[in-house]
Amino acid sequence: MPIETRTMIYCVIPPELEGELYEKLVEHYKDNPNVEVIVDRRSGPDRRRNGSGPPAGEKRTIRDRRRARPGTFPAVDPPEAA
Repeated sequence: MPIETRTMIYCVIPPELEGELYEKLVEHYKDNPNVEVIVDRRSGPDRRRNGSGPPAGEKRTIRDRRRARPGTFPAVDPPEAA
């Protein structure tokens, strides 16, 4: 029995445009079960820049988290010339 995967798409509306857009977009996407219209209710400072990340202008360091697998490859004879 195959497992059904479904991608949800969120149509996010800024609060200052809620009165103008929310009902129109809900109506527009009513036949698409993969789309949900929501109003952005976040408030307060942006937590992405709380001082824990790299200084402005610098890129973060990306580590390779894959587990090292020490070992050797089996000996292979070179292909014969045709």
